[in-house]
Parts: sequence; structure tokens; C-alpha cells
Amino acid sequence: MDLEAKVGVLLPTVKAQWAAGDEPRQVVRLALTAEELGYDSVWTNDSVLTPRIEALTVLTAAAATTERVTIGTATLMPVTRRPVNAAHSLASLDLLSGGRLVVGVGAGFPGRFGVPLHRLSEVPWERRFARLDETVALWRRLWSADEPVTFHGDVLRLDNVPPTIRPHTAGGPPIWLGGSTPAALERTGRLYDGWLPYPPRADDYATGLKVVQQSGRAVTPALFVSVAITNSRAEGEDRLRGYARTNYGMDLEDLRKIQAVVAGPPSHVTEHLRAYVEAGATHLVCRLAAAGLDDYRRQLELLAATVNT
Repeated sequence: MDLEAKVGVLLPTVKAQWAAGDEPRQVVRLALTAEELGYDSVWTNDSVLTPRIEALTVLTAAAATTERVTIGTATLMPVTRRPVNAAHSLASLDLLSGGRLVVGVGAGFPGRFGVPLHRLSEVPWERRFARLDETVALWRRLWSADEPVTFHGDVLRLDNVPPTIRPHTAGGPPIWLGGSTPAALERTGRLYDGWLPYPPRADDYATGLKVVQQSGRAVTPALFVSVAITNSRAEGEDRLRGYARTNYGMDLEDLRKIQAVVAGPPSHVTEHLRAYVEAGATHLVCRLAAAGLDDYRRQLELLAATVNT
């Protein structure tokens, strides 16, 4: 099928996604495999709550191994990093990749996936959205500055910060926001370069995108979606059910209420993804519901054959 959208894949950096005997260094090789199969981008996600290879470390290795694909975070949690240090790391990665970096960011979720993350990072949960927006604003200042930067926001206050190394991309890499709340939609349109949500329904995506676009700014509309290619829809449901339990500790029915997921034969997956493209998505970031790196590689090939047919 021709989706008329860019398609990328989330690399399997989380230990729960590996099978016994898997060699974690193969994760970087999978980035090259994705490029060879024609994917447009490779991505990593970010957390300190579960064992995984750190997101920017993987992308640095992937940038050195690949030549063409966009490399991105889906999403990075800036709260886990000091803002000035993060600006330095991201500028360095963009520079070394030749300007292929996209930085997807998020502010964390209420409950067990968000509050503990802030606690471990020694950052207050309160005012997390303001902290995120100000961190991004500080990054952009540092990436463009020739003189020391003084930044006084409502949350961040820094004086005479030396400018960091200039990224390859003028003004810094594009920054996409993950989130679908009314406040997130408004902030995306006003402050960010792209939108990377995962609404469970395509019509919800279309509705949210209209709000984002009200600002009149050019914002890249993307989608984060969990995908598996299987022989039947029943087999796909079983695969997604196991994936939801392994990665989130929740039932598929609960995951499906909050995230975009699809599994089944190529025609079924095609129909589901096309609905989001027709709703406005121009870049699909696909998390492959795989069990082990060999299974991931097979899914990588199957999805490539599906989207490139």
C-alpha cells in the first residue's frame, strides 16, 4: 500500500522486549536493518522506571551506523535530565547525525508512570507542563546563542549559562510534543514543531489536529501506534494482549482505551493506519508488538512489506 506518509519504527530498547539469549547490541543493528528496508525513521523511548538502554545512547550509536533515516525520541522525558546538560547532549547528537534528529518530548502521566519518575529525578510533579515548556525554550536559546544566556521563567531561573555547541540544524532540531489533552493541543500549536499523540480512534486524531492547527503555525502531524502483522485478527489480538501485559502490566482492553493499537493481516493493518493518514497524520511511529529481537526483525520485515506494497 502507499500510505502517503512517512513510516518509522520504535527500536526495542526495553529489556522486557527481549527473549532469553538475545544480544542487546543487536538493537543498533536493527536500526540499520530498518534503514535498509526503506523505513523513514527510527525512534527510542525513555524512562528510568524499567530496565532499558538509555534513549540518547542508542540514538548516538544508530546515528553512527545509519546514513539516511531520521532518528528521534518518542518520547524523551526532559524531567530526568538537567536542562543545560540535555541541551548539550541533544545538540551533539544532532551535529553528529548531520541534522537527522527529531526530539519528541513529554511531561509524564499521572499515576504509576509519572509521579515515581519525577520522584526519582528529584523534580517536583507540580508545574510539570510549565517546566517542560521552559526547558524547551531554554534549549532553543542555548542552541542559537553566541553569548551567555540568562533565562528567567516561572520555574527555571538560570544566569549567564554559556552557549552550548551549535547543532547541525539551525536553531536546533525540531521538537514534537506528545499529548492529547486540550492544554497539550493548544501548547503544541503555539510552541512546538510537531505533534506525536496516540489517540485510540482516528476521528479523535482529526479533532485534535484541528485544534493544533488553529495557531496557523507549521506543525508536523505524527502518530505513535503499536502494530503487529499476523495471519489473522484473532492471532493479532493474542499478540497484543501479551504485549500489553508484558510492557504495561495491564489488560489489552484497558490499553486500547488510551492508545492506538492494531494487529492482524496486512489488509486490516493497512485499513487502520490509512484512517489516521486520512485524518491528517503524515509520519507514523510504529512500535512493533514483538517478543524477542528475532521476532522484532520478522515484524520489521512484515510491516515493511505491508507499507511498501
